[in-house]
Amino acid sequence: MSPAAGLARSWLTGLFLFVCLAGLRAGESFSVATYNLETYDVETNADGLVKSRESREKIRESIQAIDPDVLALQEIEGVEALQALRASLNAHGLSYPYWELAPGADTNRQVAILSKLPFLERIPHADLTFLLHGRRHRASRGFAEVRIRATPAFSFNLIAAHLKSRRQVTSGDEEELREQESILLREIIDQRLAANLPLLVAGDFNDTKASRAVRNLMGKGKLALVDLRPAERNGDNQPNPIPRFEPRNIVWTHYYGKEDTYSRLDYILASRGLARACDPEGTYVLALPNWGVASDHRPVVARFIVGNTP
Repeated sequence: MSPAAGLARSWLTGLFLFVCLAGLRAGESFSVATYNLETYDVETNADGLVKSRESREKIRESIQAIDPDVLALQEIEGVEALQALRASLNAHGLSYPYWELAPGADTNRQVAILSKLPFLERIPHADLTFLLHGRRHRASRGFAEVRIRATPAFSFNLIAAHLKSRRQVTSGDEEELREQESILLREIIDQRLAANLPLLVAGDFNDTKASRAVRNLMGKGKLALVDLRPAERNGDNQPNPIPRFEPRNIVWTHYYGKEDTYSRLDYILASRGLARACDPEGTYVLALPNWGVASDHRPVVARFIVGNTP
């Protein structure tokens, strides 16, 4: 290739990238959040407790603060509780006309999705089972999956999940149970990515990034998901002094009172194309005064900017 041809090719490549980026920034944006509500109910639950009015109001305040277009929820007691939350949000100017609830073995702590954006498809995943040490187990919670129209020209699939808690149970080792649930979810993820569908997987995975369960969900190679890793918007912007590690941003999402520990258990994972559309300025962990009145988890949100073509 001659120097002139090489220069022309470089100029055209630069122009192409500029046009793509300009189109991306000129496109429409949408946000997706996930939030574990620590058993949101409006009547006495199976544990003999009821979510206090103060706690429910703090949840509403937290959701108002992030104002997501789509919200994945964990630990919602059922349809009545979900509708009560929708009514509370609507009374304060946040309307979520589209919703989905995924029932599971744990009827007091279900998974749900609220959305301002229309659903194109609902894909239920309930009554999921797996075999472990010769015994058949039922997944703690179902997975809520919907296909969402984000813009007139762009749609994506969202799977909301809540893996087995760290609470010990007599039916098996909680870490092994969680790992098996992650394998079930990963099978669905592989199907969506093999079909080249834009995909987000959000929720409370109840484990750290190095765990087998979370590694299963993230995957490897061409079908790997990208961990968006939201962090507090507190001004931290420097890389980790140890390059192989993530920046030392504040990313914890859950407080475990029994051990007095703070961990990142809540994630938003994205297919590669959607990850490239992620806007870092709109991707964060909400840091709100008295956040713990609402839940033992903090909400995380990610914003995406997409062009006007699929």
